[in-house]
Amino acid sequence: MDNKPDVFRRELVDVQGIPLFWSIAEHWAQVASFEAQPDDLLISTYPKSGTTWISEILDLIYNNGDAEKCQRDAIYKRVPFMELIIPGFSNGVEQLKNMPSPRLMKTHLPVQLLPSSFWKYNCKMIYMARNAKDVAVSYYYFHQMAKMHPEPGTWEEFLDKFVAGKVSFGSWYDHVKGWWEKRKDYRILYLFYEDMKEDPKSEIQKLLQFLEKDLSEEAVNKILYHSSFNVMKQNPHANYTTLTKEEMDHSVSPFMRKGISGDWKNQFTVAQYERFEKDYEEKMKNSTLKFRSEI
Repeated sequence: MDNKPDVFRRELVDVQGIPLFWSIAEHWAQVASFEAQPDDLLISTYPKSGTTWISEILDLIYNNGDAEKCQRDAIYKRVPFMELIIPGFSNGVEQLKNMPSPRLMKTHLPVQLLPSSFWKYNCKMIYMARNAKDVAVSYYYFHQMAKMHPEPGTWEEFLDKFVAGKVSFGSWYDHVKGWWEKRKDYRILYLFYEDMKEDPKSEIQKLLQFLEKDLSEEAVNKILYHSSFNVMKQNPHANYTTLTKEEMDHSVSPFMRKGISGDWKNQFTVAQYERFEKDYEEKMKNSTLKFRSEI
């Protein structure tokens, strides 16, 4: 497409103090007025926190473990990204209008920007959180290959932006804490990436209980197998290789890179780690939310 400079690598634009892709900001009225339905299921995550993984698991649950049904289309069409609007490429709001119920969708919006219809209908929501250091590393590599983001700069520069919340969808700290508080008043199941890594079966049981679904042992085992990192990494319907190179360049860094806990140790210098931890303690001190940085 000739309009590449117009669409990609543009600076973020603030919406109510949260930096978002310029195109989401430009079409914000369309996002804000999104009309949820009572049987919608919303997956909410801060970017790079296992969004595609939990989306694949839930699509498998919705299809009773039938992996063939989950090959019907790419994950970003099976589980649309509600607020993602890129002129000439995608429009999550429009995509969802044409989707049969019950709809499965995802968002990266912080809790205060979520369209009000989700609260009005008290929709079920699943929030997946991942420790900050692994998110920062994964997000840095993602910025390199996903061209909707501004250029990340060096790791040091990116880490500073991440800590300051000057990245798409704002501050990780505010995001995880905002949804953590909201779960007290709404039907939100709050999960942790590290728990899912450590014991995926018991986390899938939590999901089934929350969704009031009863699946056979055989179906659960199929879900475990088809949602494992190595199987998803090879699955073109889950690994984003169906997008064009100008949207995501997998030769720079694959979309599904490592999928592990504790990879931050390979990236952070001692000085960066110490600075980060000090800032982290300050920002998280009044929250009951606790993360594990490795398993």
